[in-house]
Amino acid sequence: MKEKAVILDPPAINRALTRIAHEILERNKGTDDLILVGIRTRGIPLAERLRQKINDIEGVEVPIGDIDITLYRDDLTHVSEKQEPTVKQTEVNTNINGKKVVLVDDVLYTGRTVRASMDALIDLGRPAQIQLAVLVDRGHKELPIRADYIGKNIPTSQEEIVVVTLSETDGTDLVSIYQK
Repeated sequence: MKEKAVILDPPAINRALTRIAHEILERNKGTDDLILVGIRTRGIPLAERLRQKINDIEGVEVPIGDIDITLYRDDLTHVSEKQEPTVKQTEVNTNINGKKVVLVDDVLYTGRTVRASMDALIDLGRPAQIQLAVLVDRGHKELPIRADYIGKNIPTSQEEIVVVTLSETDGTDLVSIYQK
């Protein structure tokens, strides 16, 4: 793979997350009944960063959780035909019934990860609302899913890959486009 362009550097990622935090607070009129749930893997540190930004703005620590969608994927046979999927733990230690849940992920592409996340979330309870926050929306949806909060829209071709690296998981913050 060949890197074509850096789309977001560390300060741009920080600004995008600050904006998303403000938008979440504005749309939900504060933090009442709000829960952030990060989708494994990079959605978890993004949710934690949003939680910190909301705390900095409102002085309230919003409940947070993380969700593993491995067993909810509709492409398991395509992803891992030769090996068993690795299932990690889902941790949502707050009752989600009647709450406003913001799912957080790094890249919105086909919408299948988000669909699987909603299925996993519904197995935990019945939220009043499910909202979606993503750092990058790259287009090419296969399902009628759209993000409520978007850090950056990046129109891409099918021949391109959006790579998000975060300091918590990868040692650095960067969003780049690579050519397949």
